[in-house]
Amino acid sequence: MTARLNGAQPYALGLFRIVIGLLFFCHGASKLFGVLGGADGQGGTLSAGTWPDWYAAVIEVVCGGLVLLGLGTRAAAFIASGAMAYAYFKVHQPEALWPMENSGEGAAMYCWSFLLLVFTGSGAFGLDQLLAKRSKSEQPAPHKSPVAV
Repeated sequence: MTARLNGAQPYALGLFRIVIGLLFFCHGASKLFGVLGGADGQGGTLSAGTWPDWYAAVIEVVCGGLVLLGLGTRAAAFIASGAMAYAYFKVHQPEALWPMENSGEGAAMYCWSFLLLVFTGSGAFGLDQLLAKRSKSEQPAPHKSPVAV
């Protein structure tokens, strides 16, 4: 059973990455584009350049999209994790110590989820993996020098 589960690990990690990236992307898209209820639940959007909300939404859309696609996963996840750590400590934590008390569960979960992806990479189904395989197959065979006898 353990061997089967270990064999499925890259696929489970790839699905995890896709779901986390999609949710993060949608979170930012709602604020930037007014979809899925918008920034205010009424289809509204954030004013461009407002600190820190608009910049956070841009990070959510860009990094969420990259993580969803599995393209530059580690770098995008690192930036997203830092953004969520900032959100937790600057927005939520001053309200109360524990995430259950300060409504910071989402920021904490995203922060730790993205930090995991920094260390694990994209898993299966990612463009990172596809590009790595393609570049490896396109490399010429190593040149063999004639052997002197």
